[in-house]
Amino acid sequence: MLHDGQSNRVVVIGGARIPFCRAHSIYRGCSNHDLMTAALSAVVTKYDLKGQTIGEVALGAVLKHSRDWNLARETVIESGLSPRTPGLDVQRACGTSLEACTIIANKIALGQIDSGIAGGTDSVSDAPIVYQDGFRAILFDVLRARTILQRITPWFRLRPSHFKPEFPSVNEPRTGLSMGESTELIAKQWDVPREHQDQLALASHVRAAAAYDAGWYDDLVVPFMDCEEDNNIRRDTTFEKLAALKPVFDKSTDGTLTAGNSTPLTDGAAAILLANEEWARKKNLPVAAYLTFVKVAAVNFIDDEGLLMAPAYAVSDMLKDANLRLQDFDFYEIHEAFAAQTIATLKAWQSEKFCRDRLGRNEPMGPIDLAKLNSKGGSLAIGHPFAATGARVIATMAKLLGEKGSGRGLVSVCTAGGMGVTAIMEAASNNS
Repeated sequence: MLHDGQSNRVVVIGGARIPFCRAHSIYRGCSNHDLMTAALSAVVTKYDLKGQTIGEVALGAVLKHSRDWNLARETVIESGLSPRTPGLDVQRACGTSLEACTIIANKIALGQIDSGIAGGTDSVSDAPIVYQDGFRAILFDVLRARTILQRITPWFRLRPSHFKPEFPSVNEPRTGLSMGESTELIAKQWDVPREHQDQLALASHVRAAAAYDAGWYDDLVVPFMDCEEDNNIRRDTTFEKLAALKPVFDKSTDGTLTAGNSTPLTDGAAAILLANEEWARKKNLPVAAYLTFVKVAAVNFIDDEGLLMAPAYAVSDMLKDANLRLQDFDFYEIHEAFAAQTIATLKAWQSEKFCRDRLGRNEPMGPIDLAKLNSKGGSLAIGHPFAATGARVIATMAKLLGEKGSGRGLVSVCTAGGMGVTAIMEAASNNS
């Protein structure tokens, strides 16, 4: 709980991001530093923070070059904020920027800072590529050499195979499975039909396109590299087109995950501004919502449970903390890593056996109103730059609650490594 009557209430003022674009497309010449600086600068401009010092900027990336060892601080310096603003690098796989929000929120609640920005970025197009350990060993031996002979000798070990690069992998080190392969297992375990996955994917595209057409994203998405809209959104897709796609992870007749019901590899960045009430009032900034509860959970995905099922636990524990039911929300922003993962989580909450044996509940948590789920489009349509998604959904939820003027929202992001990061947000009028 972020506010207990003694700590400061955490205000979500709002956020901004650049369009999310398919890897190796519009941002193919951009680095994480370029993308994150653009998103962070957009927040600075949007809330008139140029030249000002704020308490902290926390952000990160999953696919990260060694040159970006101080990514947060470097982007702060170029963002327009005062150079006196500290920067903190964070990484929790796909939950990175939601974890960054938690860090900033906790510092605000404790009174350590009065304001901060959380965010994240990822560029698959500029992913780090390394060479094999044998080649690295040669280079280090040369570096450590003290004589000419010591500098020459290691090169005799050089072989053509040393020049074969090693590309970043999204396979889990413990299982050797990719996230898609792991989700195929979840789909089978939870009996998630292909039809339901394609229906969720279609809804994601339809809602995202409608939100853009209505101008809903105009103040959340800033143009970058001559791009104004997420370029993964398929306005012309239909259920029939999605159903015609072939499985990509399990290519047998049992496979259900396709390029259409799985998130694409994506480049992008997003950031969100948080503060305490006094700071927001002094800056004359509107309060969109409050961040009231957060929770992180992990599962034993190695030999016990599905890789992406941790949000089922985190949400359950968080609702116990908040004394709320799953149905006590006006909006649900649940990251669609894969349609199968989202549906499996929803099914888990409706399973009496799962809720009793795994969550320690006396009865099922029950269903949610699907009309309230990712109402402005989800990751299947918008895309998923790993570390940026959390900030995207927090900014979306803040605007939804701010427009409604009442109610609360549930945020959930699954991550690699079998973890889940979740949060509860409430409209400002709820806490007045």
